[in-house]
Amino acid sequence: MKRIIIASVLLLFCIKMSGQSANEKAVAIAIENLRKAMVDADSLLLDQLLSDQLSYGHSGGHVEGKKEFISKLSSGKSDFLTIELTQQTITISKDIAVVRHNLNAKTNDNGKPGEVHLQVLLIWQKQHGKWVLLARQAIKQQ
Repeated sequence: MKRIIIASVLLLFCIKMSGQSANEKAVAIAIENLRKAMVDADSLLLDQLLSDQLSYGHSGGHVEGKKEFISKLSSGKSDFLTIELTQQTITISKDIAVVRHNLNAKTNDNGKPGEVHLQVLLIWQKQHGKWVLLARQAIKQQ
């Protein structure tokens, strides 16, 4: 029990010292879970991370809802082999988080190898105590 208390205190101290609020840290964890779920095509985890009202905009202009997005990943129509996120910023305003980052990925959509290099805007909302992705829009990196 002492170890758990000490570990908890150290974790809280590290969060404070890292300059990130607890909400920013929670959003960063949700983003990492989303990245992993997309690479693994984990439909159960995706379902938990995505809002039922999801608006998922692609760099080519196509917009999907939650069911279509999950279906494309789980069917292999959209297949991420790797996803690397860089230059990430997280801004919190009440129950909304605005996230920007660069996304570089290797893909194998419908068996066709490729790469994507995007600038992404994510809108996360805290719903029932957890952060879920509400909207996403991407553009090709300049």
